[in-house]
Amino acid sequence: MRDRFQELALSLLPPGASVLDFGAGTGIDAKVYAAKGHPTYVYEPSEANSGYLELHCREEIERQAIAAVRSPLDCRVHAVTANFAVLNHIPDQAALFEQLSRVVRPGGFVLASMLNPYYLADARYAWWRANLLHLLRRGHYAVDSESRIHRFAPRVVARAAMPHFQLERVLPSGLGMANQLYLFLLLRRR
Repeated sequence: MRDRFQELALSLLPPGASVLDFGAGTGIDAKVYAAKGHPTYVYEPSEANSGYLELHCREEIERQAIAAVRSPLDCRVHAVTANFAVLNHIPDQAALFEQLSRVVRPGGFVLASMLNPYYLADARYAWWRANLLHLLRRGHYAVDSESRIHRFAPRVVARAAMPHFQLERVLPSGLGMANQLYLFLLLRRR
């Protein structure tokens, strides 16, 4: 899944375009973007992950191909990528996209992999069945857990992103959604 996400991001980025890896984790994706010639900013709020990121991307940071930012607002980029359900930890999607609208240049994009609320393999869990009505009525729900993961239907994310971003693509789409744990959402900056 990581390779597919990286390939999609790279196929959408114009040559030399800058990117913010939002919730960069240990910097695995950032390192790939920088290797392909994209000036890469990383935002990682976890101190533990930031330490691993500094080790994993030491060479790229030294040659300034990767730069850490304290806030997403500290950079202006062509694209923001958020891999492995980073956005599922943020309950206020409208506030998030309003903030990202000040980071992404017009015509740029946000590419996010998000946990799929329609993933049928999760139907074996009581928490999924207990939240099915919330999903159908509101298009989202939160799973009671330590991390309080939220699952959003793509239409809810699209509505939260307006008027700053337009949902351009959801992968997979249609019935393919039922078999994939993650959805890729591409939102274009207006």
